[in-house]
Amino acid sequence: AVAAVADHVAPWRSVYKLHLQSDATELTFVLTSGGHNVGIVNEPGRAHRSYQLSVCREGDRCIDPQTWKEQTPTTEGSWWPVWQEWLKRHSSGSEAPPEMGSPDKGYPPLCDSPGTYVLKQ
Repeated sequence: AVAAVADHVAPWRSVYKLHLQSDATELTFVLTSGGHNVGIVNEPGRAHRSYQLSVCREGDRCIDPQTWKEQTPTTEGSWWPVWQEWLKRHSSGSEAPPEMGSPDKGYPPLCDSPGTYVLKQ
């Protein structure tokens, strides 16, 4: 899960509550600096960016959000490289995307991307 410290749409303490509602055997939580947009669009190389990250494994005791924030070390920089490594470890590899439309059910693709609606004025 990813949350941003100053997110006005999804306050980080609310996102953190996922720990209490998930039955996952492992939950990785990243709290990134910034707000709703900058917190997520946080590419490497930008100044004044930081994040906190921890993993809660099955059987770990869940702590309240404020204690978590106080106890979890802050890392300077973008959270993207760490998340990219997480994705590599948890992914099964590349595979071809599904065929467009559903020709076997009588629904051929309508047109190529991006679609015709983007050309209408």
